[in-house]
Amino acid sequence: MSDESRRHRTAAVIPAAGRGVRLGPGAPKALRTLGGTPMLIHAVRAMARSRAVSLVVVVAPPDGAVEVRRLLDENTLPDRTEVLVVPGGETRQESVRAGLAALPADVTTVLIHDAARPLVPVDTVDSVIEAVHDGSPAVVPALPLADTVKEVEPGKPGEPEPVVATPERARLRAVQTPQGFDLPTLVRAHETIAVDGDGATDDAGMVERLGITVVVIPGHEEAFKVTRPLDLVLAEAVLARRRATDAY
Repeated sequence: MSDESRRHRTAAVIPAAGRGVRLGPGAPKALRTLGGTPMLIHAVRAMARSRAVSLVVVVAPPDGAVEVRRLLDENTLPDRTEVLVVPGGETRQESVRAGLAALPADVTTVLIHDAARPLVPVDTVDSVIEAVHDGSPAVVPALPLADTVKEVEPGKPGEPEPVVATPERARLRAVQTPQGFDLPTLVRAHETIAVDGDGATDDAGMVERLGITVVVIPGHEEAFKVTRPLDLVLAEAVLARRRATDAY
């Protein structure tokens, strides 16, 4: 074990308790297959490919921990990486908290990763970890926006909505995961910040509300979120290319 590994033990938490309604009826989004393998398995492998990640905590649907554990046991995962399964809550924030509570005392750095981003490259994972280890308490990978963005006054579905502002695109970024944190910083954010509605969808946003600076590093095009049916088509194409060229 290197001196760096002794100073920093890194774990990843994957909240996978959501239903994924935008992909339509059926299995939870994380259990939909990609290249014949559930997206959750791809996401766990994506975290485990980083040699810095020694533990992955999968937060399962409240009534689905046994099924998720069976799924993980049926698929090949790197031997060097421990994988735990814990039941989640009703909101993403509750599920992330459950994952954080399961971390051993020696973990100093934590990644929070969307199960619906199954194809994030290991170089991106490593870059996030490195930035945290270099002293940034909160790090997010992100990409510049390709489209102009309009702020609108929300209206009823399908009806015209008046534009109220056009943000300067050069200052905007589309945030991805894994998001990386100094563990005590993220735990404090979850203990301090109460989020209404469905809970926090962006852990870095909770840290921002503590007044702590969050830094952005370059993300990757292949770390996109599989949310709609067309995303699944793109993910299948990316995976097929990887398997053809990289023995993925």
